Amino acid sequence: MMSLNPLLLVGGVIGTVSVLLLIAYACVKDKKTAMGFERSMADGEILRRLFGYAKPYLRQFVVVGFLVLFSISYDIASPLIVGYIEELVVGDFELKSLYVSVAVYAGVLVFSMASTYLQAVILQRVGQRIISDLREDLFTHIESLSHGQLNDIPVGKLVTRVTNDTNAISMMFTNLFVNLTKNAFVILGILVAMLCLNYELTLMVLCFVPFILLFTVIFRKFSRRAYRKVKDATTDINTYLSENLSGIKVTQIFGREDEKMEEFRQKSQTLAKATQEQIFVFGVFRPLVYMLYISSILCLFYLGGMGHLNHLTFLGQTISSGTIVTFYMYISKFFTPIQNLAEQFNWLQSALASSEKVFSIMDIQPQMVDAPDAVELDEVKGDIEFRDVWFSYIPGEWVLQGVSFHVEPRQTVAFVGSTGSGKSTILSLICRNYEFQKGEILIDGIDIRKIKISSLRRHFGQMLQDVFLFSGTIRSNIVLREEKIPDEEIMKVCRYVNADHFINKLEHGLDEEVRERGNNFSAGQRQLLSFARTILHKPSVMILDEATANIDTETELLIQDSLEKMRSVGTMLIVAHRLSTIQHADNIIVLSHGRILEQGTHQQLLAAHGRYYQLYTLQYHKEQMDKQ
Repeated sequence: MMSLNPLLLVGGVIGTVSVLLLIAYACVKDKKTAMGFERSMADGEILRRLFGYAKPYLRQFVVVGFLVLFSISYDIASPLIVGYIEELVVGDFELKSLYVSVAVYAGVLVFSMASTYLQAVILQRVGQRIISDLREDLFTHIESLSHGQLNDIPVGKLVTRVTNDTNAISMMFTNLFVNLTKNAFVILGILVAMLCLNYELTLMVLCFVPFILLFTVIFRKFSRRAYRKVKDATTDINTYLSENLSGIKVTQIFGREDEKMEEFRQKSQTLAKATQEQIFVFGVFRPLVYMLYISSILCLFYLGGMGHLNHLTFLGQTISSGTIVTFYMYISKFFTPIQNLAEQFNWLQSALASSEKVFSIMDIQPQMVDAPDAVELDEVKGDIEFRDVWFSYIPGEWVLQGVSFHVEPRQTVAFVGSTGSGKSTILSLICRNYEFQKGEILIDGIDIRKIKISSLRRHFGQMLQDVFLFSGTIRSNIVLREEKIPDEEIMKVCRYVNADHFINKLEHGLDEEVRERGNNFSAGQRQLLSFARTILHKPSVMILDEATANIDTETELLIQDSLEKMRSVGTMLIVAHRLSTIQHADNIIVLSHGRILEQGTHQQLLAAHGRYYQLYTLQYHKEQMDKQ
């Protein structure tokens, strides 16, 4: 009876740990919503979509599968060879047999290492291609989202999805799946070898498998929860950094550095806490598996030692010293991949959590899509008509209410009104940046909803108040597209819009560096560059939204001259607060609270003594006072 005490002690310890883990698991499961563990996509669905990206590379994965089988030969064969050497040493020793055994051992090792190297090379190449495909699809999908949808998603969140999350997924294809497959084959192969060698000791080892499965299932729940917290905290801090680094000048101007630092510290501490929780989960699981490994070794030595020393047999099985050595190595190789599951589960949970977040972006249905019968526009004359158009950004809060007007080809039409009257909204609707709820908008007599979006926008040139310049050169910001355009043509356009005045003074001319958002150029210079890149692509309709705001008087004169030249290019739609810039427009439309109050030429509206007359009089008196 006393001989069973060590086994009972091991069983008692493992049983106690299992009960404690089950209690913890039940508590977390009951409170999963409160603890932030809310699953929105099943693992099976995530894996199915990921495998869709791997399908084109199925042949390479088959090759890797064969290499995996070759590479595990060392794990299966080496304990048998060592066990044979042990039997050889304690039995009839022959040096020649020892040399042969060592040579076989070395051969198996070299063969396994070569197979492992080849599979790593293939996997890295294939994995990077898969992630590149996924990243490109994600970026393309983001480009397809409407302005309204992009306004609802923080830039930092999108950056995290395209970079951090796709990098986490790459580990799945370059390492995780193959290691999981390899470990599965290793465990299966070792079990078969152990059964053939001694099924009594194999049954002893299998007694620990249910506890391994139990610990793994419990760990999976805790790990998934921890990784979600880390991913959410990482996204939060990236979003905060993206916004506040872009607006750091405002922070400095108002002396809010300490307050912003405190906000950042809180977000950083949240991420640190989530990471610590993740490390804690990992730190608990691996020692538990190691405890099972040590327990199995103790049981092996106890049963094997008792059987070998007392020459006992069980079910006809005899335990020799070579068997004990072989089983010792097999148990080590059996538990090593299981212990590695802790780290691999970390990767898996990271990849699944990242995949879910990536697919959540890709599952956003674009609000602006081409109709099935949408047509291409080879040319646009510039005839624009609004018919009883209603639009709202927020349901029920109408920004435009029954707006109707007609723009003849090559006309210059201006929109004026107070802030929030709907001027910029009208220009956005013409380019289908947003979808209107009621009415019709026609371009050359065709409903814009029946025109392909890319075709429609290709014929429009938009010049906004907040000009965005990309990092690069002046040339790349003017050309934008990939086609090669001669410098002579670029400079011709620059002269046309008066941008050559400052470009010629730059040391590198068109090759002058443009820093982030063009912050090394003035607002007026950025606006002139915006004019140049618009004219270069020969638009049929030009849209200017507050293009003359916030610039100095000298630059305004250059822009005014540019505008006069651009009037001959095609239809022009202008939004301007400075009424002096639109006096020569063919038609001026006055808006208030989403409705058209009046329209006509500058002289007609002044003669009518309506809202336009009031605005013009106020601005005229203000300008006279400023001059004094």
